[in-house]
Amino acid sequence: MELGNIIPFLEDKNILVIGAAGFLAKIFVEKVLRVQPNVKKLYLLLRATDTKSATQRLQHEIIQKDLFRLLEENLGAKFNSFVSEKLTVVPGDISQDDLNLKDPILREELCRQTHCIINFAATTNFEERYDVALGINTLGVKHVLNFAKSCIKLKVLVHVSTAYVCGEKGGVILEDPYQMGVSLNGVPGLDIDMEKKMVENKLYQLRQEGATEEDIKIAMKELGIKRANAYGWPNTYVFTKAMGEMVVDTLKGNMSVVIVRPTMITSTYREPFPGWVEGVRTIDSIIVAYGKGKLTCFVADIKAIFDVIPADMVVNAIITSMVAHANHPCDNIIYHVGSSVANPVRYHNLKDYGLRYFTAKPWVNKEGMPVKVGKVTVLDNITSFQRYMFIRYLLPLKGLEIANAAFGQYFEGTYLDMRRKIHIAMRLIDLYRPYVFFNGVFDSTNTEILQIAAREGEVERECLFYFDPKIIDWEDYFMNTHIPGLVKYCFK
Repeated sequence: MELGNIIPFLEDKNILVIGAAGFLAKIFVEKVLRVQPNVKKLYLLLRATDTKSATQRLQHEIIQKDLFRLLEENLGAKFNSFVSEKLTVVPGDISQDDLNLKDPILREELCRQTHCIINFAATTNFEERYDVALGINTLGVKHVLNFAKSCIKLKVLVHVSTAYVCGEKGGVILEDPYQMGVSLNGVPGLDIDMEKKMVENKLYQLRQEGATEEDIKIAMKELGIKRANAYGWPNTYVFTKAMGEMVVDTLKGNMSVVIVRPTMITSTYREPFPGWVEGVRTIDSIIVAYGKGKLTCFVADIKAIFDVIPADMVVNAIITSMVAHANHPCDNIIYHVGSSVANPVRYHNLKDYGLRYFTAKPWVNKEGMPVKVGKVTVLDNITSFQRYMFIRYLLPLKGLEIANAAFGQYFEGTYLDMRRKIHIAMRLIDLYRPYVFFNGVFDSTNTEILQIAAREGEVERECLFYFDPKIIDWEDYFMNTHIPGLVKYCFK
C-alpha cells in the first residue's frame, strides 16, 4: 500500500460529512480544520428540514462544544469567519431517497464538487425502533451510495460501521465482508426489501387498529429485536448495521469504498486534548453508575477482554484510510479499529481502576457530599444476578411488607417498585450480555498494514495520525484521562 502525504491530500478538498452531529464526526471535523486549514470545504449533512434549523444544530451541537476550544484559541478573533468559510450545512435525511436534499442548487454543488464522503450517520441504540434503525443504518447506506455515484469528482467513500456486526461470535473475528442475505445463524431468507415491507405493513396495521404512538414505539422496538434474533444478531443496532454493510458490498460498484469498524469507543487519547467525551456509551455506563454510588454489582466475565479504543485514534484511522484508498477502487477493504489483539485490557482491570480512582477522588453529588464507593460484586452469570438481587433487595422488602400488613398498615408499593426496577435491570443485562460475556478478539491485519504504510511516510504522520493501540498505557489512560473525562463531561 502506498500512502501519500495526508496533510497535502486534504488541501483544497471538499468533504461531505454525513451524520455530522455525531460524536466521531465532530472529532473528525475539528481534526481536519485544525491540521489543514486550507481544506476547501466541509459539507455537514445534518438531519433538518431547512437551512435555518441545520445552522442552529451546527452552532449548538457542534461548534459550541468544548471540543473546538483549542481551534478557537489558535484562531482567536478569526474563528467565526474561518468556520463560516469552511463549513457549509446541508439539511437532509439519509433515511430518505436522494438524502432528502431540498435545495437543487446545493445538491448540484455537492455532485460537482465533492471529493470524499464520510458516512458517520447511525442510530446506536441497541433497542432502537426497527423502522428508525432500518431507515438510518441500512436503507440510509443505500441512499448514500446512490448519491455518491452522482458525485463526478468522488475519490473515496468511507463508511463507518461497528466491529460488533459479528454478533456473539467468539474466537478471532476477521476483517471480512458480509454478503447480502447471509445470516449469522444460517437461517435463510434475509432480504432487506422484505424487511422494509414488513415494517411498512406492521406500521399500517397498527395505525388501522388505532394504536397510540407509545404502542407503536413499543411494537417497533420489539419487532427489531425479534428480527435481529431470528437471523442470529443480538440486537437491532448491530443487525441493521450488518445489513448496511451488505448494502455497501452490493452497491459499491467501481467506487473506492472503505469500511471502518471501530470497537467500543472511548474519550480522546490525545487530541485536541485528552479526555473529551460526549454521552455515556457502552462500558462507560458501568463507570458512571459506580462513581455515583449506584452500582453494587455487575454481571460480566471478569477475565474477559473488553475491546476499547479512544475516539481520536478512530478518527485518525478514518482519515488515513481515506487518503490511502482515494482513487484506488478496492475490493471489500475493511479495517477493524480496536485493541483486543494488539493491547488487550480486561474487566478486572476496569474494576480496579474504578475503585482506585473514586476512592482517591470521590464524586461530589448535588448536596455537596462526596460519594463513597466500595468493592463491587461481580457475578459471572445472570442466574447469580437474579439470586443476588432477590436476597439483597426483594427478600428484606417482602418481609417488611408482610410485617406492615400484619399491623394493618398500607405499605407504599416498595416491593412492587423494586421488582419493576429489577425487571428493568434484567432487561438491560440481557441487552448488554453479548458484550460483557464476549469472548472474541478482532483481527486487525488490514489496520496494521495501514499503520505500517503510515509509519513509512514523514514524521508528521506519527505525531498527527496515530492509531496504534500499542502506544496506550491503559492504567494511565483510565486513571488520568478517561475517567476524569467522564466525570467532567458526563456526570450530572
